[in-house]
Amino acid sequence: MPHESQTARTAALSQVMGIVNVTPDSFSDGGRWASTQGAIDQAMRLVADGADVLDIGGESTRPGARPVDEADEIDRVAPVIEGVRARWGGPISIDTMKPAVARAAVAAGATMWNDVTALGHAPDSAAVAAELGCDVVLMHMKGEPRTMQADPIYDDVVAEVRDHLAARAEAAMAAGVARGRIWLDPGIGFGKTAGHNLALTAGLGVLVDMGFPVLYAASRKRLIQAVDPMATDAGDRLGGSLALALEGARRGARMVRVHDVRETVQALKLCAAVDGAD
Repeated sequence: MPHESQTARTAALSQVMGIVNVTPDSFSDGGRWASTQGAIDQAMRLVADGADVLDIGGESTRPGARPVDEADEIDRVAPVIEGVRARWGGPISIDTMKPAVARAAVAAGATMWNDVTALGHAPDSAAVAAELGCDVVLMHMKGEPRTMQADPIYDDVVAEVRDHLAARAEAAMAAGVARGRIWLDPGIGFGKTAGHNLALTAGLGVLVDMGFPVLYAASRKRLIQAVDPMATDAGDRLGGSLALALEGARRGARMVRVHDVRETVQALKLCAAVDGAD
């Protein structure tokens, strides 16, 4: 039986967040949009394809990724955000764990802070988020990018992720972040085996029932290769990415974060059309 909270939700409710990696080493498209103009052009293509939100990042968080200097990260993302903001009035997210980068991004035009450490990277992260007044995505990650896939172990992955995110949400609100500004992300692929990722997807309703909007991000991730060993290249995972996005949306995710915006928007529209005809 589906989780009770899922029965009242359909894929039609999910927004699409398009990914713009201004990095040389991201797992899927590292280097493709490393120049400022190239990243701006890609962002505008995603908008034309139907993206509701753009997520711009200047530091890879793939397994084994090395940290990026704060100043370098700002130099990568701030001009891109400024360039996109000059051409588009929609929501822009900064994908960073560093408060100084988030501050510079918001000054450049960002309206959301997407933090893989759930505001846990620096002592002042939550206070800065409250000061900025932007939306904040709190993501679950076990460990850090360089080591997170080294034998992650959970007794109950859904309950442990739920409890961790609940604690981080409470900490954010205690620092002054408005409850209505907080999003939760289970962190698919961040310190989790394929089994953990599948369990979190199946149990997404548990997070939805916490009362915060949920962001689901599984686009092109290794979970797909674990189910389909032929999908060794990230670019060969479109089918799996669409399946997971639709499943996340069906189970209550308010937004799905994807590389392939046009295809995802089309898939969501078809699901909505079927729901409307039912």
